[in-house]
Amino acid sequence: MSLDSLTQSIDKAVSGFFEPIAGWLGEVVFYSVPVAGTELPLIVAWLVVAGLVFTGWFGLVQVRKFKLAVDVVRGKYDEKGSAGEVNHFQALTAAVSGTVGLGNIAGVAVAVSIGGPGATFWMILCGLLGMATKFVEVTLGVKYREVHADGTVSGGPMHYLPKGLADRFGAGGKKLGKVLAILASAMVLFFGLFGGNLFQVNQSYAQLVSVTGGEDGLMGSSAGALFFGLLVAALVGIVLLGGIRSIANVTSRLVPAMAGIYIVGCLIVILVNVTAVPAAIGTIIEGAFDPEGVAGGVLGALIIGFKRAAFSNEAGLGSAPIAHSAVKTKHPASEGLVALLEPFIDTVVICTMTALTIVIANPASWAEARAGESIGGVTITSDAFGTVLPWFPYVLTVAVMLFAISTVLTWGYYGLKAWTYLFGRSKGSELTYKVVYTVFAVAGSLLTLQTLIDMADAVLFMLAVINIIGLYLLAPVVKRELNSFLEFVRARRAGEITDDESGEDQEPVRTTV
Repeated sequence: MSLDSLTQSIDKAVSGFFEPIAGWLGEVVFYSVPVAGTELPLIVAWLVVAGLVFTGWFGLVQVRKFKLAVDVVRGKYDEKGSAGEVNHFQALTAAVSGTVGLGNIAGVAVAVSIGGPGATFWMILCGLLGMATKFVEVTLGVKYREVHADGTVSGGPMHYLPKGLADRFGAGGKKLGKVLAILASAMVLFFGLFGGNLFQVNQSYAQLVSVTGGEDGLMGSSAGALFFGLLVAALVGIVLLGGIRSIANVTSRLVPAMAGIYIVGCLIVILVNVTAVPAAIGTIIEGAFDPEGVAGGVLGALIIGFKRAAFSNEAGLGSAPIAHSAVKTKHPASEGLVALLEPFIDTVVICTMTALTIVIANPASWAEARAGESIGGVTITSDAFGTVLPWFPYVLTVAVMLFAISTVLTWGYYGLKAWTYLFGRSKGSELTYKVVYTVFAVAGSLLTLQTLIDMADAVLFMLAVINIIGLYLLAPVVKRELNSFLEFVRARRAGEITDDESGEDQEPVRTTV
């Protein structure tokens, strides 16, 4: 049996078994209600409402403390002797690499095709609201993290849900938190294997095939697919063995590089068509409040924009606190402020740049997609760049590769923390996970397993339900941590303390063997 026949048989068998489960799970998690002629997924409303609540609860923290967040990333408020593995900038880039990916390239194109240019406006608004949610969950991630005897750190919803609920509600809260933590770990692990790993490798391979002659080209054969999968697996395996420090070192270079390549490409298209910029911005604003040909009118454009943003920046899903928890700091809210920059970078900047480029370039494939043709999002974005830079699909392929590899690396770390929470931190346990994860990277170039990827999306958004309930219950803790850090900032600015002083008012971070 040839490799192609084998992989097709596996795809068919897996899809046949999991399709009913994936269909049922998708209907439950993404259950939609009809609103003004369009469908509103309740999970999207759940995420957006959380952003609104936390924006109000913390007094527009994403606006008022934006400059302070930038200063923290720059290291202005670092403290010597802080527990942790990476600095603020590395923690931010590691987390951003998990959210910035193919969704920023392909997903946005789909959004402005279905919801029209006006979806961009609502996407930006949702990204701004998500900044507050991200601040809350990451502050809790650092507050309740565990620093192990070897100096490594574990954090995320599997830690702050049981510990935080126990702190606030006693034994009953601890029991509830433990159940939620196990569920959260299982969901993170499942998505990491299929959505954060297999899907990313699969889609980046597809883009590589498309620019190397298609199915008959250099990489179109099963041998080419296997070679690509093995190459990615080797790169991922080597970096994963080094832990979060190694991942952070790679992502702190990859993220600026990939974002820079992509944004420069967008800017070139925009600058070449600079006279069309005012009209494009006008189209986006007009389309947000008076969209033609969009199901549900204004509400339809709003839902599409919110949905794209919620799926892209992952605010409220509980994934980002895992990476941010490894930061070197004595003040949990300091990293919470750093984290609020994440949806800004992912959604407000990169997603908006993609949308603006497509609206300005107005490629033929976008018009066809809006007319109902089935055209891939990457194709639309690539065609938009191609209107000015015919060779840009090759550069876009490089960007896609960087996006995919950085996402695979970050979700490899997320999955490792979920795995060790469920199965222990022994060397054998960790090595088993890393082997499994690298094998999934190889499979990603050979298999589609679309049914399991659909299940992974549903599972990840199930985590948002659990996580945000915990965020509401623990918001008072975050308020105290924010006030503590702001007092530290005031004292540092006044010269009352220096970076050599330890901040004795902070509770010690829990240390485990």
